[in-house]
Amino acid sequence: MIIRPLAADDRTQWAALWSGYLAFYESELDPAVTEATFARLIDRSEPMFALVAEDAGALLGFAHCVLHRGTWAIADFCYLEDLFVALAARGQGVGRALIEAVYARADALGCARVYWLTHQNNPARKLYDQVASHGGFVQYRR
Repeated sequence: MIIRPLAADDRTQWAALWSGYLAFYESELDPAVTEATFARLIDRSEPMFALVAEDAGALLGFAHCVLHRGTWAIADFCYLEDLFVALAARGQGVGRALIEAVYARADALGCARVYWLTHQNNPARKLYDQVASHGGFVQYRR
């Protein structure tokens, strides 16, 4: 397995993973949002990046990150907005490898923090508790 940046040629396999991710969160998006998201993720001028896990030409998962300024540091923050591993690849270290690659990329970019949100019932929290600390914050949104 290798972890690498998302590429334009990954569109079809990425779309299948993206569809699985949205289904996991019982969500649907307008196709235009999906198109814009993919275009942004492969555009090196956007303040975001995507990494994929690949094995023998097959994408196993992805991590989408948004870089942004904050009020608590001079350096940017790295928000790990989406992390997904295909069902057949779970339990094989793919999620951990993607998170570690995000940490490495954020470190190379000089980010002050890497953070993410997840649902309280997400079974991946078992992994998250091993690779990060939970600060106890609750998200509110409109």
